[in-house]
Amino acid sequence: MGKSAFGVWVSTITMIVFICSASPAFGLKKVSKTPYLGAIVIDAATGNVIEEDHADVKGYPASMIKLMNLLVILDAVRAEHLSLDELITVSARVSRMGGSQVYLKEKEVFPVEELIYAMMIQSANDAALALAVHYTGSMEVFVDLMNKKAQKIGMSNTVFYSVHGLPPSGKNPPDITTARDMAKLSLELLKYPEAVKYTSTKVREFRPDAPEPFIMRTHNHLLKDFEGCDGFKTGYFHAAGFSISATAQKKDVRAIVVVLGSPSSKERDKHARLLLSKGLMEILINQPPAPEVVEKVPEQAETETVEPVCEIEYVQIPKTTFRVAMALNAAIIIFLFAALFLKRSKGNRIR
Repeated sequence: MGKSAFGVWVSTITMIVFICSASPAFGLKKVSKTPYLGAIVIDAATGNVIEEDHADVKGYPASMIKLMNLLVILDAVRAEHLSLDELITVSARVSRMGGSQVYLKEKEVFPVEELIYAMMIQSANDAALALAVHYTGSMEVFVDLMNKKAQKIGMSNTVFYSVHGLPPSGKNPPDITTARDMAKLSLELLKYPEAVKYTSTKVREFRPDAPEPFIMRTHNHLLKDFEGCDGFKTGYFHAAGFSISATAQKKDVRAIVVVLGSPSSKERDKHARLLLSKGLMEILINQPPAPEVVEKVPEQAETETVEPVCEIEYVQIPKTTFRVAMALNAAIIIFLFAALFLKRSKGNRIR
């Protein structure tokens, strides 16, 4: 073997070793399919399934796993085991985290809420690990909480092994879930209004006081081009394919869609939009009509009928006429008394 051939052989072997070490997903079974591995859309008010297609086929959630991180953290905040303004100091282990990140440096300090934004907008693996280790002391304990929560809300085909969703290294098993289980997780998250706040943010500065702040941008394209979409998250690595869990509101109804394991982000988003549109229309069409509001006319109290009183009309007599009339009346009375007296006197004489 010549030197040049030997050099090519060594270069090839070196490249293979590099690829294997650089890609933890090397050898992991590819599960993505056209148009997707599984999909489902549900009514967010009832949890009822509107449409599903292979919703129980198992796949890899990738970064959608961070929706469970968010749920566990929000549970802790509600239980007052954690506060949003609590400060987290970045450890050396966290600073070495790979994949999508905000490049946390050892001994940097951030409040819990700032790292939540980083985890949900930028899909930062270092922020996810920092939150997990700060809350429970280790990634393993946090993963145990994730699995317990998954079982509690009925995610029966889901098992988590990480807090970030990256493809596993060595012989470690990958995180497993289904479209139906991710829909259940998304439905549970809607119990927290803050979940929509964190997952609906499209752009945000990280380290805003730095000379050059890190600009975080969402990977959820539906937030930009689907009217009413206001939350949740995407996930991707090569073997897993492109996945998304999203929610949208129209009028007074809300739907949740999950598309798991599409071959491209374009294919994933196309079917997510279609299913969300179908879901929202189906809910609106089947919504019971609102009850008619009948204005109640106040009852009038019974009143007695009062007959109208006739007014007496008085005739005004001139004073002169009145005096003459009175004089005539007096004269007549005197005349009558005189006549009566004469009559009686005459009768006495005859006797």
